[in-house]
Amino acid sequence: MTGTDPLALADELVRQSRRVRTEPASSGQAGALALAVTANLPVLLWGEPGIGKSATLAQLATALEVPMETVIASIHEPSDFSGLPVVGDDPATQGVPMAPPDWAVRISRAGRGLLFFDELSSAPPAVQAALLRVVLERRVGSLPLPESVRIVAAANPPASAADGWHLSAPLANRFVHLQWTHDPGVVARGLAGTWPAVTVPTVKPERMATALARARGLIAGFLTARPGLVHDMPADAQGRGGPWPSPRTWEMALRLLTVADACGADRESLGAVLAGAVGEGAGIELLAFVEEADLPDPERVLADPEAFELPDRGDRQLAFLTAVVAAVSAKPNADRWAAGWVVLGKAVRAGVPDVAARAAADLAALRDVAWPVPPEVDAFVDILRLSGALGGPAGRAAR
Repeated sequence: MTGTDPLALADELVRQSRRVRTEPASSGQAGALALAVTANLPVLLWGEPGIGKSATLAQLATALEVPMETVIASIHEPSDFSGLPVVGDDPATQGVPMAPPDWAVRISRAGRGLLFFDELSSAPPAVQAALLRVVLERRVGSLPLPESVRIVAAANPPASAADGWHLSAPLANRFVHLQWTHDPGVVARGLAGTWPAVTVPTVKPERMATALARARGLIAGFLTARPGLVHDMPADAQGRGGPWPSPRTWEMALRLLTVADACGADRESLGAVLAGAVGEGAGIELLAFVEEADLPDPERVLADPEAFELPDRGDRQLAFLTAVVAAVSAKPNADRWAAGWVVLGKAVRAGVPDVAARAAADLAALRDVAWPVPPEVDAFVDILRLSGALGGPAGRAAR
């Protein structure tokens, strides 16, 4: 073999240098990346060139057993993402479809995978604008991406990127932003042959029932207490190119809280993704609120509504009552609906009917006409009538 190909032994040596093993290890940034990918939210990794962003994503794709398509955003044209027009036999009748590029077709045929956009901050504004539809609507030209395809991007800070640009506010607001750094000790051990493995969080079936209800309550309670954070776009271009609070990013935070609860994610990973969605300040506040609220399991409360104690603070009370109503909404039946009213009745007796009013309107809207109206509804008759919730059968029964 060596007599005919002088590079054969060199190629074999290179292959051996690429063979490494992995070992379980805890990494906050890798855990945050895996959590955001599990939640199927677009992720943007910010870091200097050459510190392992692409390698970590390749390892994550291997752990998930899915293909990965890498697209260097900075060398593409807007039409590579919006599609190229293909004129058919009768464009006046059939229209002109926008043909997708080959990488989009491959990952669509696979049905799942990681779609990795590299060098995003080096892409000019026109390319960033074309990427908006891919990230938000998950369409490349006329081709819809399968739901199981995860979108991840990487960018260098504008100061270190080749012809770097700040991200446009609309594009930046569609990502969970994660800061990516390197650990010298990890690099040294990795070059010795052992790299840390990326652990993929797994949703626990027994936690699914309450995770979404609890997350809805927490977000509702927090934003009621901090309404100024619902939308707070930075004034400077650099700030707008990162994470900041908006209704869109709060919806992302809701999904992250839900998946983190269902997976039992660690505090460091959860804090990183929340800050990456709504900004560092709002993310720290939300994490503190989540930890201090300590909401009871709404399913346990509905199973025995007389046995719980109402939280002492208004924002926590609202979070708790919203979580209970969300749990009823997830699996509505007559017994759970009636138990929800018992919970709201306890809030009235505790002297906070105003806090329970919003939850009462939402709970009333869930009623099936066959369900009897419990006596606890009487305390909310006036509020429900004003809100319009008494316009149907539930209202006539209550009156």
